[in-house]
Amino acid sequence: MSIDLLFKIAAIGILVAVLYQVLVRAGREDQAMMTTLAGLIIVLSMVIKEVSSLFTTVRTMFDL
Repeated sequence: MSIDLLFKIAAIGILVAVLYQVLVRAGREDQAMMTTLAGLIIVLSMVIKEVSSLFTTVRTMFDL
């Protein structure tokens, strides 16, 4: 896992937080919630790829 992934996750978190605040102040709570969910899905998909890679590495190490 590279440090690059952590920076990407942090950037997505900051961007989602700013968009959420802007949308809430504009009175669009529904769109703010959808933006938050979209950011969460994006980050989870990035993490799932890394976890899959970890499991593949563990299988290779132990010849499973």
